[in-house]
Amino acid sequence: MEIIREREKTRRKVISEAKAWAKTLKFKSTVILVGSYARGDFNLWSDVDILLIANFRGNILQRLKNINYPPGYEVLPLTPEEFFRLVNKKDPLALDALSYGIILRDDLGIVRILKRK
Repeated sequence: MEIIREREKTRRKVISEAKAWAKTLKFKSTVILVGSYARGDFNLWSDVDILLIANFRGNILQRLKNINYPPGYEVLPLTPEEFFRLVNKKDPLALDALSYGIILRDDLGIVRILKRK
């Protein structure tokens, strides 16, 4: 039982830190924690997978250059249009975000839009 409590404590800490990071973003965005920390099956080598949706310009590499994120974070910056395209195509990442993703911030109202669909 102690191991389970420790893992849950670690998971809560990572979620809290990710939420704090999401609040520091200086632009409107929707931030969703996905991957092993969202599911709860993380391990010592897991990174913090973040789906970052905002009104970006340029390609993904150009977008990443303009985002300051902590070490150990894997950030995927998408526009709302790109994200909805993935949802409509039933892309595994989008479906995972919808199934078990943890919403850290939702300035764009994407969660509300998806609930209407």
